[in-house]
Amino acid sequence: MLRVLCLLRPWRPLWARGCASDGAAGGPEIQVRALAGSNQGITEILMNRPRARNALGNVFVSELLEALAQLREDRQVRVLLFRSAVKGVFCAGADLKEREQMSEAEVGVFVQRLRGLMNDIAAFPAPTIAAMDGFALGGGLELALACDLRVAASSAILGLIETTRGLLPGAGGTQRLPRCLGVALAKELIFTGRRLSGTQAHALGLVNHSVAQNEEGDAAYHRARALAQEILPQVDIASGMVIEGICYAQTEFHCCYPDWSAMARSQLTATSTFWVQAILLPQPPEYLGLQERTTMPS
Repeated sequence: MLRVLCLLRPWRPLWARGCASDGAAGGPEIQVRALAGSNQGITEILMNRPRARNALGNVFVSELLEALAQLREDRQVRVLLFRSAVKGVFCAGADLKEREQMSEAEVGVFVQRLRGLMNDIAAFPAPTIAAMDGFALGGGLELALACDLRVAASSAILGLIETTRGLLPGAGGTQRLPRCLGVALAKELIFTGRRLSGTQAHALGLVNHSVAQNEEGDAAYHRARALAQEILPQVDIASGMVIEGICYAQTEFHCCYPDWSAMARSQLTATSTFWVQAILLPQPPEYLGLQERTTMPS
C-alpha cells in the first residue's frame, strides 16, 4: 500500500515495487511514493527519464525541485531515498543535447538552478540516501554527493567526468567531494575524471556501502532501504534538522570559496557552452584552456 503525494500537477504513482527500465511516454520524469507498513516514514524519489538515462534536463530539474519543496513540509517523511526507475542507470549527468540549444545566459541560469537543487537536497530536513544501481556520472554523482548517505552496487560506475569533456563540475561536486574524501584525493579524481566501480568507491569512502548486484539490478536499492529502516527509529525530522545544521554550518559554499569571482563564473559559462558543442561532434575534444579558446573545433 502506497501513500501518493498530491502535487501541484497530477503525478502518476508507481504502483509496482520493481521499477521497469522503460517509462511511459510523456509521463512524469520524477515520481514520488511513500512506503507503508513497517516502512512507514520512508519516502522514495524515483528518477524516470529512460530515453535520456535520467539526464538532468529542465523538466527533470523542475519536477525534482517541486517534489523536494512539498516533501520538505511533510512531517511524515523520516527518510528520503533517491533511486532510479531506469535499469542500469542512476543519473547520467547533464543533458548536453538540451544544453546545446541554450544561450550562454540560459546556461548560466540553468547551472544556478542545478546548484540550488543540490543545495535543497543537502539541506533537506531528514536523512537522505542515494541508491546507485548503475551509472552515476557528472551531475549524477553530484546529486548523490548532496545526499547524506550513499549506497552503490559493486558494478555501478561513479565519477566526476567533466574534465574529460573540457568542463568542470558545476553543481557542487568540487566542494562536496573534498568534504567526503579529503582535498588531495578529491583533486586527483576531478583532475583525471576517473571512473570508479562501486567497490572502488567504497574502498575510498565515497559510498557507505557497496553490494553485489542482483539479477533484477536493484541490489543497492534494497541495501539502501534496509539502511533507511535502521534510521527510522533513531532520527526524527527535528533532530535531523539539528544534525544538518551542525554538520554544514562551517562548510557552506561561501565559507569554503570566498574568492569565487564573477569573472571566473563568466569564463566557465563560456567555456562550458563551447565544449558542450564540441562534445556533440564526432571527434574527441582538444582542450585549449580558458584563455586560448578562439574558434569552435571543425
